[in-house]
Amino acid sequence: MRERQPTLRERQRLETRRVIQGHAVRLFTDRGYDAVTVADVAGAAGVSAMTVYRHFPTKEDLVLIEQPARLIAERVAASSETHPLVRRVGGALVDAATELTGGDGDEPEANERFLLDCLRLMVSTPALRARHLDSQYALQQAIVGALGADTADPDTAFRAQAATSACLAAMHTALTRWAQEDGQTKLPELIARALAASFGDVAIELRD
Repeated sequence: MRERQPTLRERQRLETRRVIQGHAVRLFTDRGYDAVTVADVAGAAGVSAMTVYRHFPTKEDLVLIEQPARLIAERVAASSETHPLVRRVGGALVDAATELTGGDGDEPEANERFLLDCLRLMVSTPALRARHLDSQYALQQAIVGALGADTADPDTAFRAQAATSACLAAMHTALTRWAQEDGQTKLPELIARALAASFGDVAIELRD
């Protein structure tokens, strides 16, 4: 079955979101999150404030990135159920990081810089930390659902939640190091190293 391609309207909507968010993150980084208004973002993006709110209902939403959760959940769902849970989740985290920081030409560097800027804003801005925690919880739930764990069985659900939480903790360590190093080491490599440090041989086999 052929994968459904986005319509022209959907592509235009995604491009508008990308432009608005790109300008927002740049302004937040340059001036500080609290010093920038939604009207400032709208002016920089060349759209109305109403258009900004249509795509991003709150100011905090301008910094959050929705794509990783979808990518990670898709990778987990496509992984083999015969593999250990941490291998399924960890492999999805590395694959998603590879896709998000990849691209052609100057695109990888631009993608990495955008993700770094978003990460720093979420870590350094009190108003964004709670939303970041909420997004991490939502990501955990999405991964557990993608694992296909039998939620009716308490032990199975517990193992899926524990494995997912442990993998996300390893990823958080990698993200922190990535930000501290200003992206000197590739993010997928750092995540793989953090997983290997946490799970040993099980994680080493993630990339077979």
